[in-house]
Amino acid sequence: MESVRQQKVSRLLQKELGMLFQKEFQHLSQGNIISITTVRITPDLGYAKVYVSAFPTKDPKALVENLNTNIHEISHTLNQRVKNQFRVMPELRFYHDDSMEYAQRIDELLK
Repeated sequence: MESVRQQKVSRLLQKELGMLFQKEFQHLSQGNIISITTVRITPDLGYAKVYVSAFPTKDPKALVENLNTNIHEISHTLNQRVKNQFRVMPELRFYHDDSMEYAQRIDELLK
């Protein structure tokens, strides 16, 4: 169960990363629309798992690899935006959120 602080940090990171991908990091999206679906924070607020969903993409793993390759640029820009709200910026890592594909597969199996 996440603490209130973890939930607040999670929502803040999700909001700020969403805005960054819309405005500043369009070159990293490879022509896709990137959505930050979930951010999970460790209890010590030192590590953040960021789950992304992209549309339309043929290879989501390549997109996530590209984001993780450019993690320093993303973290630095994000840190500039939220520097007054954190003592230490959580270390980010991006993961592909496959919940939409999973839901579609369940729907197909039920039909």
